[in-house]
Amino acid sequence: MRLSSFSFAVICLAFAHFSTAQFSLPNEIILNKAPELEPYLFPVNPGQPNFLAGTMGELRTTHFHAGIDVRTNSMIGVPILATQQGYVSRIIVGAYGYGHALMIKHPDGNTSLYGHLDKFKGPIARYVLEEQYKRKSFDLDLNFEVSQFPIQRGDTIGLSGNTGGSSGPHLHFEIRDQNNEALNPLSFGFTEVKDKYAPIALKVALVAMDKNSRVNDRFGRFEFSLVRSGNNYKLPFPIFANGRIGVEILAHDKIDLSQFRCGISQIEMRVDSARIFTQEIKKFSFEDSYDIITLMDFKTLKTKGTRFNKLYVGDGNALKFYDGVVSKGVIQVAEGQRKIAIALRDFSGNTSNVSFSLKSDPLTEDARFLEAMQKPIDFDIVENTLVINSKPCSSQKDGKAVIHVNGIQNTISPNYANSLRNVYLVDLRSGLPDSIQTCAGTVPLNFKGIIPSGTDYDYYSDLIDIKFKNGNLYDTLYLNTSHEISEKGREKFTIATLTTPLHNTIAVTLKPTISYSKTEKTFAYHIEGNRFEFVGGEWTNGRIQFNTKELGQFTVLADSTPPSIGRIYCNPRTARFRIYDNLSGIAKFEANINGEWLLMKYDYKTGIVQSERLDSKKLLKGDFQLKVTDRAGNERIHKQKIL
Repeated sequence: MRLSSFSFAVICLAFAHFSTAQFSLPNEIILNKAPELEPYLFPVNPGQPNFLAGTMGELRTTHFHAGIDVRTNSMIGVPILATQQGYVSRIIVGAYGYGHALMIKHPDGNTSLYGHLDKFKGPIARYVLEEQYKRKSFDLDLNFEVSQFPIQRGDTIGLSGNTGGSSGPHLHFEIRDQNNEALNPLSFGFTEVKDKYAPIALKVALVAMDKNSRVNDRFGRFEFSLVRSGNNYKLPFPIFANGRIGVEILAHDKIDLSQFRCGISQIEMRVDSARIFTQEIKKFSFEDSYDIITLMDFKTLKTKGTRFNKLYVGDGNALKFYDGVVSKGVIQVAEGQRKIAIALRDFSGNTSNVSFSLKSDPLTEDARFLEAMQKPIDFDIVENTLVINSKPCSSQKDGKAVIHVNGIQNTISPNYANSLRNVYLVDLRSGLPDSIQTCAGTVPLNFKGIIPSGTDYDYYSDLIDIKFKNGNLYDTLYLNTSHEISEKGREKFTIATLTTPLHNTIAVTLKPTISYSKTEKTFAYHIEGNRFEFVGGEWTNGRIQFNTKELGQFTVLADSTPPSIGRIYCNPRTARFRIYDNLSGIAKFEANINGEWLLMKYDYKTGIVQSERLDSKKLLKGDFQLKVTDRAGNERIHKQKIL
């Protein structure tokens, strides 16, 4: 079809409005009135179908996802439009988190945020660049007055990118209310996003909530795969249970034409048709976002990487997503059969249903479903219960074990067993065992104390000191510590387990038994598998003190190796390098040309730094220097003359 000159002019004018409109101050803002606002505008290609890679409230590893992730077809440079009139209230530039982000305050009190941008547009872009040169810093966090950068609905404020903690090009888009609580952007009536697919359920997990409860004759947490038929999911057989049972679900939502796993807006659970649990994420405070770890099964998250949503309110969970919860969502199985029905609803109202039944089964010492053991003896802590598993011995028919509590010896029988293993359950609230001995061996338990969650508590020992403050813990901690030296001469300090969550940081002091000569380059590291994560610390009188938000294993390592600098290219147009450090990590970098500070933009995901001049027409000529420093203070300098 051939466009008339009039049609072509209309299209050009529309494109100019959305893509290159200049910033102008709305009269309502000048007069401080409450204007009648147009509907919020979708920030990417408004009026056209858009697809999401993430939704608000989605369960992330350390936080609730605060907005929607709008796909840009793997492209960088897509125009991003202001969703509503207002003024630029804040700009963030950094290598992590939101990357390049811009926030707009709107007349209705809401604030919109646009994250992972590649570039800012208009006078904002120039202002940011000048501030970076003025402050001699790539990282910025700028706040603005109402009259500095006014915005009209539909102004192009930036171009989409992949900056910060983004795993691929997209726009992260948030809308926050006047209390800075995250709202669901999809509740603002955008028609660009379609969703006709119901959530997908993969597994349920059943948890025996105390030592007198069982799932298939066992104490603990057990996962079961669901069978799908359309939007209905079920377990094809009843699960034997007794006592207080908690339910968890592994599920996600699907959005049209998207392979990504998104969040589920509402979950409801009924037992024998009576509702006992409802969770709905409509909005949340950023101060509470880290408390997501109380909503998920934290141990499974850390050990397997899967995000099971608890359908009960566990200890330490103060989130405000729940309504009509009965007995904290815990199911009591005493006799007969309990029918469980779970409804999963996304924001568009698409619903999936999960069903299964729990069949009452009396407590028994003869367990039917115990597997063979890989080790002769092991133990775990589940809530307030110590669980010991031991291989049976043909020479000992009764399977009795000996535990020592405060130097007093006690003999206990298995709580349940079969020919493959004996299982002993010990309530830690009645005392902390020093060790346990079965016919398969002896295990030292290294318990040091019971740390309540609601008080200050100082722990001191010859090797480790720990200061717990009120609110550091979500639940009571049964503290065990240990110290060992490996064959390579590396010290390892153990403080509880990696699977115990902390609400905020605790202060730890390690007292190494090995002398470290270069303490200025020696720091504490958290051991995560085969990786060492830098924690830091300060040395005083042969001791190193640091703060940590994770428990588990720590070591002390010296880092004397400077970072590496790899030149990609360095010419009169631009300088581009890849920087890397093999232990403590990059702390800072700085470049100059002929002694003058030169901005280097940093992408931590690739390790690439690239120059940007204040005057884009001015070539890089003369003496160039790039200095990179790691967290241990080691420096590497690259020098060259650019002709």
